[in-house]
Amino acid sequence: MRWCVSIGALLVAGAMAAGDVAGIAAPDSRRQLTDAKDNLQSVDVELVIAVDVSYSMDLDELAVQREGYARAIVSKEFLQALRTGPNSKISVTYFEWSASSDQKIIIPWRVIDGPETADAVADEIMNTPVRRGSRTSISGAISFAIPLFDEDPYRGLRRVIDISGDGPNNNGVPVTPVRDEALAKGIVINGLPIMIKEPSYSTMDIDNLDWYYEDCVIGGPGAFVVPIKDRENFKEAIRTKLIREVAGRTPERPVRPASDKEPRVSCTIGERLWQDRWGR
Repeated sequence: MRWCVSIGALLVAGAMAAGDVAGIAAPDSRRQLTDAKDNLQSVDVELVIAVDVSYSMDLDELAVQREGYARAIVSKEFLQALRTGPNSKISVTYFEWSASSDQKIIIPWRVIDGPETADAVADEIMNTPVRRGSRTSISGAISFAIPLFDEDPYRGLRRVIDISGDGPNNNGVPVTPVRDEALAKGIVINGLPIMIKEPSYSTMDIDNLDWYYEDCVIGGPGAFVVPIKDRENFKEAIRTKLIREVAGRTPERPVRPASDKEPRVSCTIGERLWQDRWGR
């Protein structure tokens, strides 16, 4: 049975992306790899959905987040946005993350090209048990996401990492060098900062998480954030974000990455909070 949902107007994001095939000594091998890459089927977007499942997210938030992505993918507005691209299809993979060593792929690369494939992906998302993990490593999530594009059997006009989270990076390497590595490969990073709860010392939350995401996490041409500031808008925000990414237009308010300006929130605030609290 199909899901029924509605959503507000499309805005957008996205950017051109490309990846280079790694150099190999033998010219014939290089040619073979290039030919294989050229023969891949085209999609409008290669989309990696990276979802925070750290313990600072309560079980209800995790369930609403999971359902939000599933419902967004089958919404009529999302499917309409899908048809606006030259190929009318995208490839998508979905993984959950917490600590720098904790990432789990829930949906391997799948193509969405209409209601049937959208339903199949949504069912896969909803039929996987909700799990949780410790710590928050946005840098680990981005590092895990980057090589996934090389495993995609489809070639996208754009490559996008869609990352959600309810706190700053507090584990693994700092986030900005990893963000910059992704941008250097032509990958766009968009953010979904979850700001439902009041910031708490016990959960390592911070004020202005949306500023942190804008200045320290996202990047690439047209990169944007969609903050979630109340529980009632959780699912709608997810739908809005996915529709913008698929539609591939210019966002209302362009956001520059941290490297282009002084961050309004320290990009190492999460690491400092952890150090102050635990001394390690």
